[in-house]
Amino acid sequence: MLTSRSLLSFVCIGAAVLATACSNAGGAGEQPAAAAASAAPAAAAPAGNAITGDGLPNPAPTVTRNWGQLPEGRKWGTTAGIDIDPIDGNVWAYERCGAGAAGGAGGGAVDCETNPVDPVFKFDRKTGAVLANFGKGVMITPHGIAVDKDGNVWIADFSGNKAQTRGHQVHKFSPKGEKLMSLGIAGKPGNADGQFNQPNDVVVGPDGSIYVSDGHDGQGMTTNAAIAEGLARGATARISKFSADGKFVKSWGKLGVRHGEFRTPHALMFDSRGRLWVADRGNHRLEIFDQDGNYLESRYQFSRVSGFFIKDEMLYAIDSESGPLNHPNWRDGVRIGPLNEDRVTGFVPPFDRDDRVYQGVAGEGVAVDADGTIFAAEGPNSFNQAGGAFTVYSK
Repeated sequence: MLTSRSLLSFVCIGAAVLATACSNAGGAGEQPAAAAASAAPAAAAPAGNAITGDGLPNPAPTVTRNWGQLPEGRKWGTTAGIDIDPIDGNVWAYERCGAGAAGGAGGGAVDCETNPVDPVFKFDRKTGAVLANFGKGVMITPHGIAVDKDGNVWIADFSGNKAQTRGHQVHKFSPKGEKLMSLGIAGKPGNADGQFNQPNDVVVGPDGSIYVSDGHDGQGMTTNAAIAEGLARGATARISKFSADGKFVKSWGKLGVRHGEFRTPHALMFDSRGRLWVADRGNHRLEIFDQDGNYLESRYQFSRVSGFFIKDEMLYAIDSESGPLNHPNWRDGVRIGPLNEDRVTGFVPPFDRDDRVYQGVAGEGVAVDADGTIFAAEGPNSFNQAGGAFTVYSK
């Protein structure tokens, strides 16, 4: 008897063979020998399972836990973001000032206000040595990170302090840690133009425009009634665009399941064609837009994406949150596939966790360096299993 996994693989292989046969039949009855030879390997390639990761190769099987050096006297906190410096190839990331879980509205028991240390780090990608460390006194709970073409570091600050004087903003720093710009209203969450309510990530577009994904709580809205209640109280789930000098341009998106709507737009990145990719975590998909917010297409095979990275026209998407009650059967980990196909060709497996039986846990952020080394930023779900804020997967 065929199991569900073997049956899926059988169907996938059959579909590939059928597609090849139909392509051949559509010609004049003859196929050049070179074309037939080039088509044969693709049809014969073994099919992997994008849901479980079974049968997919792992391009980075060597795991280094608790990667990166930490200043003396400090302990790691959770994180959700990591990026590669486009100038020197080293690693930028942050940790939440020793906080073991993400702070909420009003700040957590431990955050970057109650423990005022520098949360932003630049690490040597080979050794993990600290090359830069800054950001003290600016943020409450850093959430997203992006490094622009000039090496400036952008951070989204997800929560606010009790005094409502800091948080719910996006900050731009020079590579040396000088604060150059802030977007949003400090400590004041809301849905007005230019205002944020739990911003998740930030990215700079090809022309210097700034894009911010805003609204974190939609991922837990699993009924129409919950979505309607969220809309009624002004919860955000949108992308806001600003000019290069920080002036508000437009927003698009709201809570929902249609294309152009989101349930937690958790991460952002541009591809080489200038398209904006959004990890729509609660809707288990990646959404692709032009720079004016017009919807283009989606990806569905990469699971419940928390973070992703694009390198050499390949997509690396990390799933930190799929579990038995919110996305059954889908295994956490890093799914890898061609950028312009909805197809998974590689898989980096997760850590085990007892209450995520068969599915495990993985980080929230991911980045890939020039050598193909994969860096994961560990969030609250995987922090204990990883043993620190950062994990490295290498060849």
